[in-house]
Amino acid sequence: MSSKRDYYEVLGVARTATDDELKKAYRALARKLHPDVNKEPDAEAQFKDLSEAYEVLSNAQKRQIYDRHGHQGLRAGGGGGGPAGAEGFPFGDIGDILESFFGGGVQGGRPGASRGSDLRTQLELTFEEAVFGCEKELEIPRWENCLICDGSGAEPGKPPTRCT
Repeated sequence: MSSKRDYYEVLGVARTATDDELKKAYRALARKLHPDVNKEPDAEAQFKDLSEAYEVLSNAQKRQIYDRHGHQGLRAGGGGGGPAGAEGFPFGDIGDILESFFGGGVQGGRPGASRGSDLRTQLELTFEEAVFGCEKELEIPRWENCLICDGSGAEPGKPPTRCT
């Protein structure tokens, strides 16, 4: 699709829109355009365009690229189109859609990074493994409270002491 509409136009917001304004516009239009609610023949295509626009503009890095280079900048950046048949539709399933509406399951809309989002690992694959697939065993570090003090650092039966 070479003649894509401007993402700001799709969402009906100004180029200076805040994250909250983007979210509010997206939610209102998503309720109106969702194919389960809107039975118009082009509702699904409009909803996909809306979702794609929100996915780009709600991501600071993608928004910056889009603001500088438009749709062409996003294609050049290798943003990918997802699985076959889902091009331009940034959600994998209904859970992803609900998470975008309500701020995500356990986090309850809490701002900041989710627990474990800072964990990184390096995985080496041969060309054949990358092309044909493989199974690898990974060791993932995790925090675990001590069974004796439950993470307080205190000896059993004694109150925790403040470090000096």
